[in-house]
Amino acid sequence: MRIITLNMNGIRSASNKGVFSWLDSQEADFICVQEVKAHENDLTQDMKAYGDYKGYFSFAEKKGYSGVGIYTKRQPKKIIREIGLPLFDSEGRYLELMYDNLSVISIYLPSGSSGEERQAFKFEVLDYLLPYLKKRMLDNLPMILCGDINIAHKEIDLKNYKGNKKNSGFLPEERQWMTDLFESVGWIDTYRKLYPDTTDTSYTWWSNRGEAYAKNVGWRLDYQIAHPSLEDQILEASIYKDEKFSDHAPLIIDYKL
Repeated sequence: MRIITLNMNGIRSASNKGVFSWLDSQEADFICVQEVKAHENDLTQDMKAYGDYKGYFSFAEKKGYSGVGIYTKRQPKKIIREIGLPLFDSEGRYLELMYDNLSVISIYLPSGSSGEERQAFKFEVLDYLLPYLKKRMLDNLPMILCGDINIAHKEIDLKNYKGNKKNSGFLPEERQWMTDLFESVGWIDTYRKLYPDTTDTSYTWWSNRGEAYAKNVGWRLDYQIAHPSLEDQILEASIYKDEKFSDHAPLIIDYKL
């Protein structure tokens, strides 16, 4: 089973850059996308469904903002678009497709880089999510949480870690949340399970400022986080950089499932 996750930074922009042609070549079972920046009536028919894939979405109430989706050939048993946190839910940041033996989630956590108000909201979301994910893990249904978490967990997860210790995305409280999620609650960082020590090859996001991409001054912000029952099912992980569809790169994980 192959799962791809990608923050598109605008589905229409990514489409114009050839993302769907590339996705069509990947034979993925699930494609989780974030920051579609569109409403349903903004999408072409090819964006709603392409080939044998059907797209499921959770759109933000605000036009041209946020939004997540999942493309798959498999008809879900149940669809969840809300977790019970009103502002988070209204921004279209969560989509879960449930099956008898698997649950796949596309999630887009807020950034706090625009100011104190959004950082406070980010902390509110993190405080809500940790017990939520702890409770969901007890369901004993294998789950894979895919998306832009907007946190670089450790120093090896970004180029300039010394200069970012006081910046959103690498704050001590955010990094501790990731540690708690993996070490206390028990979720699995699938990429780090296979590549525990890689540095500059693990980045998935680069600022549009300066020459961050050309110089590979990046951050690892995109994850596939798996239920512990899937720990031994993780086969391969890669980050696709041959083409640039967004300021993020697609993260591809193959599972035995």
